[in-house]
Amino acid sequence: MAHDLVIRGGTVVDGTGAERFEGDVAIDGDRIVAVGKVSGTGHREIDARGQVITPGFVDIHTHLDAQIAWDPVASSSCYHGITSGVLGNCGVTFAPCRPEDREYLAAMMESVEDIPATSILQGLPWDWQTYGEYLSSIDRMPKGINVGGMVGHCAVRYHAMGERSLSDEPANAEDLARITALVDEAMGAGALGFSTSRTFMHKVPDGRCVPGTYADVAEMLAVGRVLGQHGKGVFEAAARLGE
Repeated sequence: MAHDLVIRGGTVVDGTGAERFEGDVAIDGDRIVAVGKVSGTGHREIDARGQVITPGFVDIHTHLDAQIAWDPVASSSCYHGITSGVLGNCGVTFAPCRPEDREYLAAMMESVEDIPATSILQGLPWDWQTYGEYLSSIDRMPKGINVGGMVGHCAVRYHAMGERSLSDEPANAEDLARITALVDEAMGAGALGFSTSRTFMHKVPDGRCVPGTYADVAEMLAVGRVLGQHGKGVFEAAARLGE
């Protein structure tokens, strides 16, 4: 039997915790069909002697949120064996987003992660408002790696509270209803979880801390309950000392 691709003679580390071993990997289409000793030939064969063969790595903390639109292979992550990346870390995301808030979210990303706002605004299609629509837009982009995303506290809180989201004022009952509804929509649409920034190092362009930095325990628990209701999702925080 001829396979599309056979990688031969490498040191296989299969990711299960099992001991490494010398072996082959056969691939047909986009599926690994055999691991071990492959007797059949390959239409293409790679000599992996002296090399390590592993599953692709998952980078759970990236800021490829904009770059993925103009750099489908997600360099330089892909150069290090990354085949799946998670967007939406540190509470900074591009959705949910009203059209009039696009420049603000882009400027916030530049301030926090040093990604030029001009590139973000010009490089992304911005054809979404909800987080679900954002995921659909990402899905339509050609990609060399798999990506998923967490919905970020900054975008959620700014969408729900506007300028008040940057103050140390606690969210009121109406604010919490809007915040939790936005997180609920995102989780229902396929978000991998929720991320927030609590560190004083993350700031918006005017020097204030990003939305969510001062959110109180009640707000954090309200968001956590949404994830609990969905029975899934990571709650990620860029925490500050003492939290």
